[in-house]
Amino acid sequence: MVPLNCYLALSVILFFVGLIGFLIRRNLIMMLISIEIMLNAVNLSLIALSHYMQDIRGQILALFVIAIAGGAVAVGLIILVLAYKNKPTLKLEEFDLLREK
Repeated sequence: MVPLNCYLALSVILFFVGLIGFLIRRNLIMMLISIEIMLNAVNLSLIALSHYMQDIRGQILALFVIAIAGGAVAVGLIILVLAYKNKPTLKLEEFDLLREK
């Protein structure tokens, strides 16, 4: 059996990979992927702690996080597709549709 420390260490590594990817990348799709990596890191720690403590509430919470993350990514991709129709680029610096002139 894998100890709890390994799961939590993997979760921390995944979270920081996602955080660094979100802060460094200026591509909107890569930013969405980085957010998903961070949410999966949180889910991994929730499930590992839930299994360790013999409580199902952490696993149920992880399922809710997965469902909400799927909806958020769907809305983000819809916004991205609609913005791409107006300005065909994925770089964040070039989106100034809502900025005052």
